[in-house]
Formats: sequence, structure tokens, C-alpha cells
Amino acid sequence: MPPTKRVPVTRDGLERLKAELEDLKNVKMPHITEAVAEARSHGDLRENAGYEAARHDQMMAKRRIDELEDLVRHAEIIDDSAAVAGVVSLGSRVTVDFDGDEEVYTIVGAIEAKPTAGLISNESPIGRALLGKCAGQTTSYSSPGGVTQIKILRVE
Repeated sequence: MPPTKRVPVTRDGLERLKAELEDLKNVKMPHITEAVAEARSHGDLRENAGYEAARHDQMMAKRRIDELEDLVRHAEIIDDSAAVAGVVSLGSRVTVDFDGDEEVYTIVGAIEAKPTAGLISNESPIGRALLGKCAGQTTSYSSPGGVTQIKILRVE
């Protein structure tokens, strides 16, 4: 379902979305269109697995293009200049202590979240727990493993 509200995104995140959209439109879709035409040329479409696969790829790429266009259209660049220094907000880079292990997260909008890269959604349990907190504070969040305590070491 397309977003009907503004979608918070960092400047870098928006550029990544635009690059993916550009790649899909100008590189991948032409290849997929060629694959559909090639498969169609093989005759009977009712029993043509290559044609069905190419059409499926085309449908999925078109759906992603539509989704990306909508996200870009509704994107709202996170204004980190309005953030209060030292307080976790969208766009903040936060160093936390998980039982002696330091982790660094950047708080981003949901559309650009990528936990494996340290990009944590503001809507995730960790993101919600960190928002509005300052360095030195301890906060907690609920996870499937129970309640987890984290201490905020630095906010940039």
C-alpha cells in the first residue's frame, strides 16, 4: 500500500532510493522486456515456463518501480540541523553499550532501515527506545528474548 504521509529519509537514503529507481528503469526493465519478447517468440505461451518467469520478473520490477516512485514523491529529508545537540533523533548516530559490547546505530526512517548495516528504524523497538534520550542514559526495549537494557554512550 503506497504511503499517504510524508516518509522520513536521510539525504543519503533518498539518493540510494533514486539510484535504485534509475537502475530499475534504465537497466533492469529493458533487459526484462527483452527476455519477455525472446520467450514470447518461442511460440505457445500457455506452456512456456520462460515466458511466465519473464512476465513475473517484469511484474515484480514494475511493482518496485511504482513503490520507489511513490517513496521518492513522499520523501521528507530529515533535517538534522533542527535536532537538539546530544539528543537522539532521526539522523542521529548513536553508540550504545549492550552488556559491554559497543554498537553504533544511525536512526533512520523505516524505508531505509538496514540493521545489518547499523541503520535502525525510528519505528523499531530499539529506535523507539533511543529517541529523545541523551548520552549517559540507560533505556530498555522489549524483544522476543525479553526486556533488554542499553546504555547510550555517545550521540552524534
